[in-house]
Amino acid sequence: MVENVKVFFATDVHGSERVWAKWLAIPKQHKVDVLILAGDLTGKVIVPIVKRGNNEYTCKVFGQHWKASSEPEVETLKEKILFSGYYPFVCTPSELEELKNDKKKVDALFEKIMEENMARWMKFVEEKVPKDVKVIVMPGNDDSFVVDKPIKECERVIYPLGKPIPFVYDYEMISLDYVNPTPWDSPRECSEDELWKKLKKIADMVTVSWDKVICNIHCPPYGTKIDLAPELDRNLKVKVDASGQKVTHVGSTSVFRFIKEYQPYLGLHGHIHESPGFENIGKTLCFNPGSEYGEGILKGAIFVFTRNGLDTWYPISG
Repeated sequence: MVENVKVFFATDVHGSERVWAKWLAIPKQHKVDVLILAGDLTGKVIVPIVKRGNNEYTCKVFGQHWKASSEPEVETLKEKILFSGYYPFVCTPSELEELKNDKKKVDALFEKIMEENMARWMKFVEEKVPKDVKVIVMPGNDDSFVVDKPIKECERVIYPLGKPIPFVYDYEMISLDYVNPTPWDSPRECSEDELWKKLKKIADMVTVSWDKVICNIHCPPYGTKIDLAPELDRNLKVKVDASGQKVTHVGSTSVFRFIKEYQPYLGLHGHIHESPGFENIGKTLCFNPGSEYGEGILKGAIFVFTRNGLDTWYPISG
């Protein structure tokens, strides 16, 4: 009998503690051997919890005003905020006013909170994932560079950027966090020319034949079923017509060219939450699990490998 190796791949959790907890539970629930989270790990919003007296805290989030009158109640409120992908921050009214008037302080605070939260998440990996499971975690275009350090420092986690890593059997993985330009000027995006150079650089690191290469590239290839997103106008509003919401291809032409020319065995992508699915580019199967982190839903896929290659794969959502 040929031994199977099960790989779970997910992406774009954007700080949701609920989705992160579900991802951590996958090895025990589905008996997987390799656990991957590739790109856009961090949240986008800080939610102030304002301390107004000895035992009076107020907060506005989820369209409601919240109050807490004890430390346990504050901790419960923090958990609710974290579960949705936001970052709670306890402060005084004067500290909040100071932050409102100083963008640099807000940016510095955001980076501090993201780094601390990533270190906490890495500790969860150490505590909750079985020791015999290989864990791979990669930042994506929306992630500040401060989160790389705690990932690299976690002994239980493989940081895949900048080097080829053993995948399963004699397969090898190369990874890239950058994407082509977006309307939001995220930390890890660049021109298509620069993206092509980055792709060529990681191609030069490959030590096996390309039919043994797994490409973990956060950006999906352009012009496919896995790079469709709502089309935006100049004010970043979704365009609509008589048939409803308009969509357009937003992936990378360089990624498409790279996959078409090199023909890796498998392409693992993310970035475009609205386009879960797969597409074949020549001999390469390209996959995007999509994301519904805002609803607390983990989306991903299990890939079952044998020594002869990919035996089967199936999506998971829940």
